[in-house]
Amino acid sequence: MLRFCALVWGMTPRSRRRMTANRAPAPAPTRPPRPGHCDRGFSRQPTCKTSFWRIQTRLLAQVIPVDDGQPHGSGEPGGANEPSAFGERPGFTVGAMSNNFRRFNARIGVVFKFQAKALRVLSWRRPTHTLSLLAVYTFVCLDPYLIFVLPLAIALFGIFVPSFIARHPAPASSSEAHAVRNLGYSPRGPPLAPPRTFKPTKELSRDFFRNLGDLQNVMDDYSVAHDKIIALVVPKTNFSDEALSSAIFVLLCGACALMTVTAHLIPWRYICLVAGWLAISSNHPTVSRLIGEWQAQYLGGEKEPSATVQAVHDNDKKLEQIQNHPPGPSPDSSLAAERAFDAWVRSDIILDDAPETREVEIFELQRLSDTSGEWEPWLFSPSPYDPLSAARIAGDRPTGTRFFEDVLPPEGWEWSGKKWALDLWSREWVEERIITGVEVETEGERWVYDIYNEHENGMNGSDNGDLGAALGDGDYETPVRSQDQSRYTPKIGPTISWEEGEEGMGRRGRWRRRRWVRMVKRKNVNAASN
Repeated sequence: MLRFCALVWGMTPRSRRRMTANRAPAPAPTRPPRPGHCDRGFSRQPTCKTSFWRIQTRLLAQVIPVDDGQPHGSGEPGGANEPSAFGERPGFTVGAMSNNFRRFNARIGVVFKFQAKALRVLSWRRPTHTLSLLAVYTFVCLDPYLIFVLPLAIALFGIFVPSFIARHPAPASSSEAHAVRNLGYSPRGPPLAPPRTFKPTKELSRDFFRNLGDLQNVMDDYSVAHDKIIALVVPKTNFSDEALSSAIFVLLCGACALMTVTAHLIPWRYICLVAGWLAISSNHPTVSRLIGEWQAQYLGGEKEPSATVQAVHDNDKKLEQIQNHPPGPSPDSSLAAERAFDAWVRSDIILDDAPETREVEIFELQRLSDTSGEWEPWLFSPSPYDPLSAARIAGDRPTGTRFFEDVLPPEGWEWSGKKWALDLWSREWVEERIITGVEVETEGERWVYDIYNEHENGMNGSDNGDLGAALGDGDYETPVRSQDQSRYTPKIGPTISWEEGEEGMGRRGRWRRRRWVRMVKRKNVNAASN
């Protein structure tokens, strides 16, 4: 059934009329058709066509990736409630694509006609037209405010005047003198011809296929131009050669600063005038022939030898240059300028070859055992888990890893130092974080202890008791310790305390920590991962 529908849809109008004419007339129906009911003849063609496209769309939906709904060119992931830049647009379907392409190709002919006329004017096919364009360009360059007159003049002489001439044509005459006297139109009297309209090109017509060919050539020209621009610009601007890109960046910064001050002193009108005349005059056949002869004479472009002959010629030329010219600047001005620029890049552009390094930290947490009274290793955490930390206030347990070997560098970094080093300046990192309710060792193993508070151990004996010591005002009394309590608390010798009490006068809480540091450096990102 689908094959029959596709065959009927692929028929030309002429063959379809011929097939309809050869058919025998259908007998008259015995009863009137029901509303909304269609015959079983060729009137089911749109339904077959719709079903055919629907099946193709469903098949392609299994192959084509699903659109994520993000706007084109957006580097940030769009949220669910973020409006799209294109609004609500339909997705890709074969039927819509085919229909839109046929409509586009039937209406794109006016663009190709304009392109052909512009190329005809610029190539001096009619010198009077090219000189007229240069005259208009000269007036605009000398008086830039005339550029606002151009749209009005184009509307007058390019739209209204041709439309009026089409409505008032000149009378037909075989005499050329009479046609010149009538100027090609008849301004008097009522309109004699219908207005000029622009209709889309009919499908499968000669103009339709001509538009297809022009569209094919435009796509090829765009692809070639795109590849040439990418090959010329991207290697110099994407910092693949960081010294060259840095040099161009410095030159652009200097030019930007210079143009900010001196832009009003440059005669831009005359520069644009001369540049436009030179660009359009270079397309003249005589000038083009002279330029070709000059290139053949001074650049050796009169013929294209084979690859083998060219390689031998290049080798002989290099040997002759080495024998006749010592190493140094070439007599060719362009080659000398290129060498001077390369020498400046190598001498003045200094790059930082060493990768960026940072210092990372990890905190070793230990917890006081309730049974043995010994400090037992707990875990290595990225936060010190101090009494006023967010996790401590929320009653959460510290997060981290149990072993040093499981500590990983940050994403995009790798280890630079071979091993972890203990931070001997424990007082500094405590002061930087404005941590209170702790006791700091400035000698020995540099542990930072929580200060004991009877409320934290009296609530439930869990880790949440540190919150009471953290929220206290600091003016607390040393609790009286019984024999049972002293059995679970280590004896505190004379140590150097900070901020809370005096040396060795306070009891310590359930947690202690110390800081370890290690150096990391930026990891090289492979081009494949990009």
